[in-house]
This record gives sequence, C-alpha cells and structure tokens, in this order.
Amino acid sequence: MHTFLTEVRQTVFPDRGSKEGPLPPLLVTLTFVTGVVDAFSYLVLGHVFVANMTGNVVFLGFALAGAPGFSIGASAVALALFWLGAFVGGRVGRSFNHRGRLLSTSTGIESAFVAVAVVLASLSGSPVATGYRYALIAALAIAMGVQNAAARHIAVADMTTTVLTQTITGLAADSAVAGGTGSRSGRRLVAVVAMLVGALAGAACVLHVHVVYGLVLALVVLAVVGVITRVLGRSGGSWAAT
Repeated sequence: MHTFLTEVRQTVFPDRGSKEGPLPPLLVTLTFVTGVVDAFSYLVLGHVFVANMTGNVVFLGFALAGAPGFSIGASAVALALFWLGAFVGGRVGRSFNHRGRLLSTSTGIESAFVAVAVVLASLSGSPVATGYRYALIAALAIAMGVQNAAARHIAVADMTTTVLTQTITGLAADSAVAGGTGSRSGRRLVAVVAMLVGALAGAACVLHVHVVYGLVLALVVLAVVGVITRVLGRSGGSWAAT
C-alpha cells in the first residue's frame, strides 16, 4: 500500500529532479482532455470517437454490417484524420530532442484544432448539421492524432493519454495477487481515473450545460498545459532528453 500511494503521489506531484520531471502530471492532464473530447464526440457527433481509434474500428464494422446508429462515413473520417494528425505529430516529434519543447509545440498545434472545433460547435445547430458534424470530427481527430503521436515520442511508461486497455491489463496482470510486482499500479490507476473524470466532465457539459462547453474546457486545459510546458521546457535536466 505504501508503494502504491507513493506511485500515485509521484505521478501527480513528482519530486524535484525525478527522471521524468513534470511529464507524468502533464500527460495525466492530457488523458483528462481525451475523456472530455471523446465524451463530446460520442454524445454530440453520433457513435464515433475522435481519440480512441479501437472503438472506431469496431464501430466501422458495425456500420458495414448495417447496424442502426453507426455511420461508415463518420468512422472512416475519424480514422483517416486521426492518421493525418498522428503523421503530423510524428514529424513534429522527430524535429525535437527536448521532450518539454516537443510537448509544448504539439499541444499548441492540438489547441489550434480544438479552437477551430469550438468555433464550429458554436455555429452549429442542435442537433449538429451534417456538414458541421464532419468538420468537427475532422478537426478533433487531427488534434487527438497529434496528441497521441507526441505522447508516443515522449514515451513515459503507461502514459499514452488515450489507450487504457493495456493499462488496465497491467493493473490486473502485474498485481501482487496475480504473482506480479504491482509495478506502476499507482500510476496506471491515476491514468484510468483521469480518463473517467474527463469523460464525466465532458458528458456533464454536453447533457446539463451546453454542447460547446466541453470543448471550451478541453481548450482551456490544453492552453494551461502548453504554457506550463513552455516555461518548464526552458530548463534542461535529464527528463527533457528524448
């Protein structure tokens, strides 16, 4: 239990001079953003995710089989534009050998596309018209593709900001009860909770406030991450090296 609590604390409030520096809490924050954005896309744009591509592949299969409520076009656009965003994020990632500057730059690009989505969501009606729907899917999928590629290049263990299947698998398979060491269980649980809280916040905005407010929340959080990362990225330290 002591090790678990220490891992939770180190993930949220890392010690000065830790080998991963401020990256874990920043990536946890981006995981929260993923939950917010996917809540918006699923609840407002139909049965489609803009961050969790595993779900979209499954949804595309449903749509191809003729299941009601699923769209071949929406899933295909999300997959294609996420790929484009990941491509851009990959090119950006290879332009930096400093993880702080990489995260700052990629978050700036992501924020720009989320800002476009905020404008589109503000202009669209309710329910969202088809043209706005596909434009929103495209903008958000590109943004999340950039985020995922950056997280992949930064390579902090169990901090992918999107995919939780392996994270949850690790919580069970590596637990002491299963004969494992329980390594990073605290960090993994923080990532799961961040996604859950993000989805809760996003859904609450959509269902009880206004559809655009979830995206505004995501944009504000991204702006904060970008500013913090830019300031911290001015320093060196072992955490910054790719």
